[in-house]
Amino acid sequence: MSDPNGLIQPGRPAPGFTLPATPDGGLVGPEQFRGRPVVLAFYPADWSPVCGDQMSLYQSAAPVFAQYRAAVLGISVDSIWSHRAFAESRGIEFPLLADFEPKGEVARRFGAYMSNGEAARALVVLDPAGKVTWSYLSPPDVNPGADGIFDALDQLAADRKVMAG
Repeated sequence: MSDPNGLIQPGRPAPGFTLPATPDGGLVGPEQFRGRPVVLAFYPADWSPVCGDQMSLYQSAAPVFAQYRAAVLGISVDSIWSHRAFAESRGIEFPLLADFEPKGEVARRFGAYMSNGEAARALVVLDPAGKVTWSYLSPPDVNPGADGIFDALDQLAADRKVMAG
């Protein structure tokens, strides 16, 4: 499913999945957003300083993601209860998915799981058909920001214009 050296590479179909997003049992996955680009933001832990800053950055960039019609999904091995408290404390409105049980199964399928039991800090952009168009593995203690994501979304938009033209 992923490159033997790590993170899933562009050109591959993304593994399908749904994960709990809310305590009431609501399941969310990229298939629900077919026809739109999807950003998968894997991150180690809700309450770490770098993760908090990274997820808050993506929330503050929501208007830009909306211009691309892109859905953002945060994914870590934390529980739905941790996600809910974290989202409320940081004002995060996009779904935070609990890759909790079996622990890290989705992160493993994307090549974004670390031996310490946490998701890697990895970004994956899916095209509207669910194919990986860009992926990036960041050092665990470095916020990767959003520039790479926006570059990938710009490229997707340019490719769609060429195909439509």
